[in-house]
Amino acid sequence: MPQHTVHKVEIAPQSAPRTETFWRKMVRQRQLIIMSFPMVLYVLLFAYGPLWGWLMAFQDFKPMAGVSIFEQKWVGLDQFKFLFLDEGFTRVLRNTIAMSFISLILGFGTAIGLALLLNEIKKTGFKRLIQTISYLPHFLSWVIVTGLVSMSLSTESGIVNIVLMKLHIINEPILWLGEGKYFWGIVGMTNVWKEVGWNTIIYLAAIASVDPSLYEAAEVDGAGRYRKIWNITLPGIRPIIVILLIMNVGWILNGGGFDIQYFLGNGQVLDWSETIDIFVLKYGLKLGNYSLGVAAGIFKTVVSIILLYCANLIAKRLGEERLI
Repeated sequence: MPQHTVHKVEIAPQSAPRTETFWRKMVRQRQLIIMSFPMVLYVLLFAYGPLWGWLMAFQDFKPMAGVSIFEQKWVGLDQFKFLFLDEGFTRVLRNTIAMSFISLILGFGTAIGLALLLNEIKKTGFKRLIQTISYLPHFLSWVIVTGLVSMSLSTESGIVNIVLMKLHIINEPILWLGEGKYFWGIVGMTNVWKEVGWNTIIYLAAIASVDPSLYEAAEVDGAGRYRKIWNITLPGIRPIIVILLIMNVGWILNGGGFDIQYFLGNGQVLDWSETIDIFVLKYGLKLGNYSLGVAAGIFKTVVSIILLYCANLIAKRLGEERLI
């Protein structure tokens, strides 16, 4: 029988793609690096550069001519001990956490709710008008915003008292900014009014990225408007909600802001309005106790970092999107 010769065809091995070196990437992306250089320099100078000032928290710092920070009297952890044993700081910490949680809950709820409502508006012109009106207060300074709030809550000509009396809800004007029990709610509602429109923008962008075919399939199956929001829209923007929640948890000791408490606060509501930032301002600048002010600032920063990592870890355990 004839034998067939089998010829083996050898395929030359292809050379592996050459790994791009670090410096080659730097040269290829030099435009982006040049554009980001001013921002990196800004962060290094104003965020990391002042960290050497944390040394004051471990000293009895007294600014004196010709005496450097390294020649000050070292007291170890005495400033932190005084801080944690001070009843005033406990009250300040309570105010900060309470106002932060109120602003966080109200801010998230109203921003997501407004984004869902705007997404259901079919007339583009009307939708843009409402969105523009809602985020205009974001561009107002806190001086103007707190001035408007003070005028609105005035006992003499404030619109809030006038409307409530016309509706027979109250019989006489209420001194809203003179009673501590109202202050936290006023701070939360003011933050919502100023920032709800701006916070809505990112949720509207996330909603726009949801696959439209999902809504069409749900409509074919007979799903109504609320069912589509619950089963499609909210799950679609859940990663964005989780990421923003993690970022906001890191700012939980920011107390819902500094300016609003500083401008709206007064001697009558001091026990309810003073936050950690105001505490640092009072002791660090007004009373000249720089070491105690720095110690309070370090406490705020360390706790914020811990909360950020804890929130990120919880999101990881739950299988959600993570920031880190």
